[in-house]
Amino acid sequence: MSNPKITILMPAYNAAQYIEEAIISVLEQSFTDFELLIINDGSSDNTEMIINKFSDRRIRLINQDHTGIVAALNKGLQESDASYIARFDADDICFPQRLETQFKFLESNNEYIICGGEAEYISAEGEHLFHFKCTGYIHEEIIHSMYRQCPFIHSGVMYKKEVVLKAGGYPVNAHNFEDHLLWVNLASYGRFANLPEQLIKVRFNSSSVTIDEKWTSREYRNLKNKIILKGNASETEGLRLKEILKHQNNKKIKEAAYYALCGKKFLTNNYNPKKARKHFSKAIQLQPLRIDSYALFILSYFPMNFIYWLHKQNKN
Repeated sequence: MSNPKITILMPAYNAAQYIEEAIISVLEQSFTDFELLIINDGSSDNTEMIINKFSDRRIRLINQDHTGIVAALNKGLQESDASYIARFDADDICFPQRLETQFKFLESNNEYIICGGEAEYISAEGEHLFHFKCTGYIHEEIIHSMYRQCPFIHSGVMYKKEVVLKAGGYPVNAHNFEDHLLWVNLASYGRFANLPEQLIKVRFNSSSVTIDEKWTSREYRNLKNKIILKGNASETEGLRLKEILKHQNNKKIKEAAYYALCGKKFLTNNYNPKKARKHFSKAIQLQPLRIDSYALFILSYFPMNFIYWLHKQNKN
């Protein structure tokens, strides 16, 4: 394609299980003037073969050695042929009006450089977990909460490519929160918005790059917060973050974190205590020394009103 209006930027690493469904959801968009730029980050499974099954001329595949998501994203920014970037992950699902909704908003509101929206979160099997509501919708709300909490769902944002390139692209040393630090760096370039409608389905799965942050170390969380507040990550800080994350990049830990997170959502967002206990039990089997999983399992026997009240107190 020549001069598409939007580049949908999709990094993919060993995404064979879900990428076909993700691509189909893109090809079924009501807005059709786009390219789907897939950066295959050295996948060792059938990811490339599944991508090549599609003959749609809007799909462009770039293969590279496995260098991580930040390198894949920055490669995509450089290779993009459009002025708008719509981020999307290879295990998520787009609602049909997603591109049209965001494109119309940014075209009609020139002072805005990025817009996100709400989402439905699903399990690895596609089961509904909860509806995500944004921490802020207008620019002032987003800026107010941005340093405490990431204001956008990364795979659901659309932004102006030129502005992100001016800001230096995705920061290479902010491991597992490169998007959050990018938003901080973009704050002086224009206005932010979240649209009050669901744009995508986000899939929790144990092979994802990130896990529930409460399963990371206190040192990692403190270092991340320090970097977000000052707006940059040094090479030394990046190396330390990488070292910390290396210890949690363990199949059992990631699976346990996945089951614990799903259990919490079935308890506090989508009250189903039986399903919650099933997931907490799996988390305990995988990581029996995590006391919080036992506490949540016991909590699942308490009345719904009490659980919702307690959850609200913890959020406050």
